[in-house]
Amino acid sequence: MSPYADIPELCSLDARDSLVRIPQEMDVPITSRVRSIIDTPEFRRLARIPQLGLVSLVYPAAHHTRFEHSLGVYRMALMYLQRLGHDARFCDLIQPRDAELFLVAALLHDLGHWPFCHPIEDLRLPGVPQHEMFLNSLLLEGEIADHLREDWKIQPREIVALLSEKPRDNKSRVLSTMISGPIDVDKMDYLFRDSLHAGVPYGRNFDRQRLIGSLCLNENLTGLALTEKGRTAAEMMVFSRYVMFSEVYWHHAVRSATAMLQRAFYELHGELELDTLFRLEEQEMVAAMTAAAAGGPAADLLVGLFGPTRRLYKRLAEFSHFQSRHLYDRLARRPYHWLVACSEGLSAALSHHLSRRVAPHEVLVDAPPVKLEVEFKVDIHFGREGLYRPLGDVSPVVRTLAREQFDEYVKRVRVFIAPNLAEEMQDQSSILELLDGVIESMDG
Repeated sequence: MSPYADIPELCSLDARDSLVRIPQEMDVPITSRVRSIIDTPEFRRLARIPQLGLVSLVYPAAHHTRFEHSLGVYRMALMYLQRLGHDARFCDLIQPRDAELFLVAALLHDLGHWPFCHPIEDLRLPGVPQHEMFLNSLLLEGEIADHLREDWKIQPREIVALLSEKPRDNKSRVLSTMISGPIDVDKMDYLFRDSLHAGVPYGRNFDRQRLIGSLCLNENLTGLALTEKGRTAAEMMVFSRYVMFSEVYWHHAVRSATAMLQRAFYELHGELELDTLFRLEEQEMVAAMTAAAAGGPAADLLVGLFGPTRRLYKRLAEFSHFQSRHLYDRLARRPYHWLVACSEGLSAALSHHLSRRVAPHEVLVDAPPVKLEVEFKVDIHFGREGLYRPLGDVSPVVRTLAREQFDEYVKRVRVFIAPNLAEEMQDQSSILELLDGVIESMDG
């Protein structure tokens, strides 16, 4: 019998007494102590923060929220515990109270997100916290803290430690990787959910049930592994993630919108009260930024994104690891302030080239951020041999897509230009020459 059988939330998986239905035909069991958390103002705020932000400008049905996603992740956490409750090594390490801590952390993992969180974090601006740290204030100051103490007998700082601090022992390492690791509950939900709402099949083309049914602990008890039966499902998950980044998250029009928002925020952040701003829902945040932008260059960018007519910047040039490699290598993973200076230098060069003024904010250079995606490292347990082998050693798919950083292939460098200038810039060779000259002057 599983040592977690008495946890009310796991019991409710089968009892089906109180459920919330989320897409796609997914029942999430809700106990009284879970409801006490999701009904708080801090958690309800997630219902007004879209999961994918600007992606809906390209995929119009992608309006699902972080509230929905958080419920999906919580349900995935229940499925993980249900499976791992049959793994003796896991049960020896993770006690029932640890399992409850994991469930709460999974439910609250996105509490610190604000609208357009990841694009803003990528700017690495002073005064902008990582969302894991912003979570701390929401968790320690509001109603959720009281419910954790009273209903769960959990101290809020235990959740803070699990979600935002470096693990100190094997128990915390395992729980941490279950929330943020190669095969964590977060990825298992968002790949499926983002794919579903975007209306594309890519994130749903892997066998989640098979993957969950194959979960076990790795050899040194520091994270999850998979039995041999889960190898193909893991390969398909890696491929799904690769295609979702290529076709959805880093779609050229999505990145155009992202570059516009980032430049607008960069122009405005010194005039905004960030702690107040990040506690707002999306419409309130857009309104606050628009008010601060009045009469300035950021106003044009925000109107193009959120005004009555969508006016995204046009793709002027694109470079990748295999296309114009010399320019890609000189632009990828540069600090954002350097990219802004490069954009401004290119706008000045275009002004001279076109014999007309091109405003600095009318040219945007978008490049892969400094931070790389998490590499997909997971071991496969071959039971008959009693051996663990890295998935990349036994899978050419994973070796290609995960061991070699796929950032190099799905995250392109792009130059975007205001729509009114696009028709005047048809000569690709002149763009490359001008950009090359700007980079030379900056690096020289």
